[in-house]
Amino acid sequence: MEMQVFAQVVETGSFSAAGRRLSLTPSAVSKMIGRLEDRLGARLIQRTTRRLNLTEEGRAYHQRCVRILADVEDAEAAISELHARPRGTLHLNGSVAFTKHQIVPLLPEFLQRYPELAIDLELTDRSIDLIQEGVDVAVRLAEPTDQSLIVRRIAVNRRVIVAAPGYLERHGTPLTPEDLLGHNCLRFSTRSRFNDWEFTDEKGTRTLHIRGNFEVNDGDSLHQAVLAGIGIARLATYLVGRDIQEGRLMPLLNDYVHEQASIYVVYPHRRHLSPKVRAFVDFMVEKFTPIPPWEQAG
Repeated sequence: MEMQVFAQVVETGSFSAAGRRLSLTPSAVSKMIGRLEDRLGARLIQRTTRRLNLTEEGRAYHQRCVRILADVEDAEAAISELHARPRGTLHLNGSVAFTKHQIVPLLPEFLQRYPELAIDLELTDRSIDLIQEGVDVAVRLAEPTDQSLIVRRIAVNRRVIVAAPGYLERHGTPLTPEDLLGHNCLRFSTRSRFNDWEFTDEKGTRTLHIRGNFEVNDGDSLHQAVLAGIGIARLATYLVGRDIQEGRLMPLLNDYVHEQASIYVVYPHRRHLSPKVRAFVDFMVEKFTPIPPWEQAG
């Protein structure tokens, strides 16, 4: 501030004029110049009753002040410009299957909309520390327990029981949950809780532990297996929604309510949200609400 006051005094030629520009009293300007001279150990301005004259030290200091203040002005303008539009690298983290099937296909449009952005994408289903791992924003299929994060729900992840038409032609269509016990049900090998299928109706909720001759540790592979007609699977609608719409898979037991959960965009709590994070969050909301693409008719 003292440097700015000194530059204004030199530019205007008086303490009072500098004070008017900076909304300071002449006495406040005089005190700040005095403190600056005391700190530098040199007189910068010779004061007379009629005018102010720069000393040799004052002229040298003023030359440097002009350059420094110009650099500060340029830096502030650059930061304001940076804050005004998305640019730089967006460090994005997403759950594997959802990001591959629903986020990645949208990224060309996002990058075309914001050409000064680059994306560094990591796919993982493990729980991560966004701040520690340098993640700007994440897309998760479970609400984080970290209360310091900002959480925005963008869609509902519904699960549905499906089979290929060829499988149903060979083995028949189950009409009740208990009928599944006589069918080949496809299983996750690493997430045993997904092999307990819940069914809710007016009588309440019941759980079946399904069995079959095929299990795999990857949702994409399970998706391909049910398309191939190996058996019946319970999968997220974001994976099989289009298959159902186009007849490649048939939904089963629609009279029962199946498990569902929310899909979230998550980012660290910051007082000033960066334009790149705001742009991505807004883009996700635009694309997935109020009806996500996998729930929309053909």
